[in-house]
Amino acid sequence: MTPWTIRLCERRDVHELLFIEEAQFPEPWTRGMLLDEITNVETRRYTVAVLDTSIVGYLGVMFVMDELHVNTIGTLPGFEGRGIAASLMDDAWRDATERGIKRATLEVATSNTRAQQLYYRYGFKPVGVRKNYYERSGEDALVLWADLPSAT
Repeated sequence: MTPWTIRLCERRDVHELLFIEEAQFPEPWTRGMLLDEITNVETRRYTVAVLDTSIVGYLGVMFVMDELHVNTIGTLPGFEGRGIAASLMDDAWRDATERGIKRATLEVATSNTRAQQLYYRYGFKPVGVRKNYYERSGEDALVLWADLPSAT
């Protein structure tokens, strides 16, 4: 049993998500971008991991036809390696499977080996590279795809 709970993200969570974005990513999402994503509940699903009253992680996905795209995932600094990202991914996988989603995709920085290890555990495999994907750094991104298990 994990000490945190997973729930749907709400507008009031944006400040904490911004803190995590700015602490974890060289090209963090803006307040406006996050609000647009969180409030677009028809094609997006954003969840947060909450420990006591603090958000310790979040995951944002987008649904396109029968595919899931992982938009963003982050963990509060100091809480990495505790299984928070895996809990968020497990929750997203359950939801996607219930929706009949067949495949998932994402882009990840070629230098972000920690995230890649997480994604490989969920069956993601590299299928290509997007050159200079990250604007500020010019870093390439790996394009990963995974097949989701069918709902039983």
